[in-house]
This record gives sequence, C-alpha cells and structure tokens, in this order.
Amino acid sequence: MDELDPDDPRPPFQQVAAVLKASILTGTYQPGDRLPSYTELASQYGVAAMTAQKAVGVLRDEGLVVSRQGKGSFVRQRTERSVGLRPHVEAIFDSGAVAIDFAGFSGETLQGVISEPLDKVRSGRLQANSLQIRILLPDLSKPVGLPALAPDGVDSPDVRQRAERIVQRSTQGIVETVEELAALGLVETATAKVRTYHSPPLFKLFLLNQTEAFFGFYPVLQHSVAIAGQPVEIFDPMGKDAVLFHYAKSEDPDSVDTQYVEQAQRWFDSVWNSVAKDVQL
Repeated sequence: MDELDPDDPRPPFQQVAAVLKASILTGTYQPGDRLPSYTELASQYGVAAMTAQKAVGVLRDEGLVVSRQGKGSFVRQRTERSVGLRPHVEAIFDSGAVAIDFAGFSGETLQGVISEPLDKVRSGRLQANSLQIRILLPDLSKPVGLPALAPDGVDSPDVRQRAERIVQRSTQGIVETVEELAALGLVETATAKVRTYHSPPLFKLFLLNQTEAFFGFYPVLQHSVAIAGQPVEIFDPMGKDAVLFHYAKSEDPDSVDTQYVEQAQRWFDSVWNSVAKDVQL
C-alpha cells in the first residue's frame, strides 16, 4: 500500500490526484492506459472508494483522463489523427448496435476508417445486429464559400463539381457496402443515408453510438488541382490535415466530455431533422 503523507495539508483526494497526475505526466501511465478502479485505488492508498472517485474526477476536470461508462477511466489521448479512429469504430461493433453519425466535407475520412470494419463484418470477423450510418455534408450544388478559387476566394462551379465527384465516390461506396451487408443477411438491420445542408465545410465530426465524439477543424490551404485538364489554384478545406479531439461520455453528467458529446449529438440531430435534404446516390 502506498501511504499518503500525513503531514501534507491537502485533503486525501487531492493527494491521490497529485500522485496519479505525476504518474501520467511522467509516462508511468501512457495515453490509452486504464487507471486502477476506484476500489483498487482505495486499497492502494488507504482511502475510501469515494475519495478515489473524487481524485479521478479532478484528473477528468483537468482533461488528463476520460471515463467510459462501465469500462473505467483511461488516460486521454490529447489529439488523434484520423487513423486513430479505427480502433474506436471497431470497438463499438462489440455492443451489437452500431450508430455512426458523420458531418464533414467529403466523407473520404469516414470511408477510410469504416471500410476495414465493414469488410470484417462481411468476412465474419466482426458482428453487428444493427448498423446505422448518417452522413451530413455541405450542399455543393450552390456556392458555399469553400472550396473557392485562389487568390480572391471567388466561387467556381467547376471547383464545386470536382468536390462533388469526390463526395460521390466516397459516400456511394459506403452506402453500397452497407446495403450489401443487409441484402446478404449479415446484419439484421442496416441503413446508410446521406443528407446535405447549406453550409461551408469548416469541421469534421464523428459521433459513435452517441457516447463518443471526435471533432476537428479543417485547415484551409491553397494548392493546385486539375480542372478540365488544367492546373487551377484553389482554397481547399484539407481533411487529412485536421487534428481530431476525442470526447467520451462518462457517468458524470456535468463533465465537459459528457456535455460535449450530448451537445454535439443535439446539433447533428437538429440539422439532420430540420434543414438537411436527402441525397439520392
């Protein structure tokens, strides 16, 4: 047992929090590691389980750990690039019911992270009783501000049509794969829908089973693309350069993570059910 310092004037929960924080910052606990349970911490430091819970709450408020319902508390991965999404996507298949909401520019990232899990469902290596994917994208049939011609930011139908072709490839691949899984009877219920709304693509948002959120802003870069066989300079929201921040609901309804996931889901549902329009692929 690691005894607390009896001469330390701080309350026990702050002492435990300080020890755990030091362990995280020095690398004893790595990003993604699970902290000991409240019972284990209580036994380790000779405190009550409620004290241990309060100590972990301090770390959660400081953004050092994230708590997941029924699974425990984990050292937060402060930022994750898109490739880091795949383990989280695969993990939700274990629940049997899979719900993925995506809001972004083209759906390329979504296709990249979900293709392998869907292939594993097809081959029987992953299972899901239900699969629901909702994809919310900007309506590129009308000017939305981005992408645009450089250096003046002028709207270009040709540039938007190029982006629409990218969107079509990504989203159609997802929808066809999900429909195939349903037709083969590999998933009891499976749907994939695409809707658009009038807004520039400023960020990407992934919501996994209404319990986790990944959010990142698109940096806008100037680069050259081919339009009708000719190089054209454009301002383009670059999804591959977006750094995603991870939030997960916990048992604490007042935690920043819980509130963020709930409000992000509320935003998505409100746009999806009000101004967004179905897209036929």
